[in-house]
Amino acid sequence: MNKKTRKAVYSKYDGHCAYCGRPIEYKDMQVDHKIPQRKYSLPEIANQEENLMPSCRRCNHYKRGNNLETFRRYLLEMEDKVLGTYLGKVARDYGMVDWQGWNGRFYFEEAAARDK
Repeated sequence: MNKKTRKAVYSKYDGHCAYCGRPIEYKDMQVDHKIPQRKYSLPEIANQEENLMPSCRRCNHYKRGNNLETFRRYLLEMEDKVLGTYLGKVARDYGMVDWQGWNGRFYFEEAAARDK
């Protein structure tokens, strides 16, 4: 990916991960394909700027090659996965975990709603 495209992707959300919204340094940004590359038969379509999203390492790793709805479902199921374990229950009992929940909207979706 050329430097101009990479900088444009980074600027999309003012240096924030498009998914979780955490600030990311340019050097640490990973470029994710919003619609996974494997969905396209031609790489030049998959690599169009509209399909490229700035991502932190954790979000890019957790999303992997999944589409947005699968990624969203994985995140929405996380409370049960984490707090449903024995250790999760103990952590909650002792006040070590304060689960905030998640509304199911990615940072880029929240940003689009604010811009309207």
